[in-house]
Amino acid sequence: MKQSKAGKRVLIAPDKFKGTLSGLQAARCIRKGWQQARRQDETKILPICDGGDGFGESLARLEGARKMTCPTVDAAHRRIKAHWWWQEEKQMAIVESASVIGLAQLPKGKYHPFELDTYGLGILLQHAQSKGARTCVVGIGGSATNDGGFGMARALGWQFLDEGGSEIERWVELKGLSQIRRPRKRKLFHRLIIASDVTNPLLGREGASRIYGPQKGLRSKDMRSSEACLSVLGDVMDLQLGQPLQSEPGAGAAGGLGYGLMAFLGGKARSGFDYFAQRAKLDSLIRWSDWVVTGEGSLDQSTLMGKGVGGIALRCKDLDTPCFGLAGVSSHRKKLGAMFDRIEAICPHLTDSETAQREASQWLTRLAHQTADDIQM
Repeated sequence: MKQSKAGKRVLIAPDKFKGTLSGLQAARCIRKGWQQARRQDETKILPICDGGDGFGESLARLEGARKMTCPTVDAAHRRIKAHWWWQEEKQMAIVESASVIGLAQLPKGKYHPFELDTYGLGILLQHAQSKGARTCVVGIGGSATNDGGFGMARALGWQFLDEGGSEIERWVELKGLSQIRRPRKRKLFHRLIIASDVTNPLLGREGASRIYGPQKGLRSKDMRSSEACLSVLGDVMDLQLGQPLQSEPGAGAAGGLGYGLMAFLGGKARSGFDYFAQRAKLDSLIRWSDWVVTGEGSLDQSTLMGKGVGGIALRCKDLDTPCFGLAGVSSHRKKLGAMFDRIEAICPHLTDSETAQREASQWLTRLAHQTADDIQM
């Protein structure tokens, strides 16, 4: 890297370091370390998000929305108070499904996905609608569920009946589904935007169960049953709507919640990162910058598969702005090297993984300081 004593304009735009730092916390750590080494630089911070954990808080900050609370239940039907955000002038609700039915909300390993559903999200959406929301933006990443939106729909008044006319109350019984009865009011909002970082269909090798089910606790022996339930749900609902939605990009996101929001509430899927980037005027900020510093907990192959950090790198590439990636750990450096001008990681060079996670703020600050200091050498 060339010697540079003159001040630079630096955009610091990380995603969360999952399990340790929010996007805002990470951005502040990076700025602190960077300014310790390069006081002459002008920095701006922009925590980014792609539809998962942290989406609501990041988008709310851009929109000037205020935090609200709603009594509901988590994916295991335990009573909780969940957050959402309200922008009164725009009559806009911002919802982060992970704050209601997120995997991180549950004790690790205690519940099997067959025991979990999206019912609590339906309660929260009703609450937002009763506040007067005409537009609702739902970030759907990070869910613990795999029910295709079945629980959410039940909370909103949809009824699922078997051949004998009895109501189905658990999504694992959907193989016996024969009829779906809609409530009087199908659409809660004038406009429902589904913000997701993936484009998977509902079913098949790239579908909800097979791609994302294992990280939620689905085992190989569970796949056939899970696929069968979602397949029947999709077939009956698509027939009723007269519109095939199972193969729509994003239908398989969040255990099929993407499909559920499309089918039951008329939602439209969008890239969570692209939506955020548009609202944040990200391209203008990159054009302002001499350098962009981004990062997340793990920089790896998945970074380039729709995630926000990969999106930042791609935009920087298009706008010919150097982009540096900071991480807790990194892999696939050769592939990532085509997108990033520099990649630095805490582990294993600065400390071990356990220490890095326990003292994340300290080590990310140190990594940023070292990176910035090295640039001016």
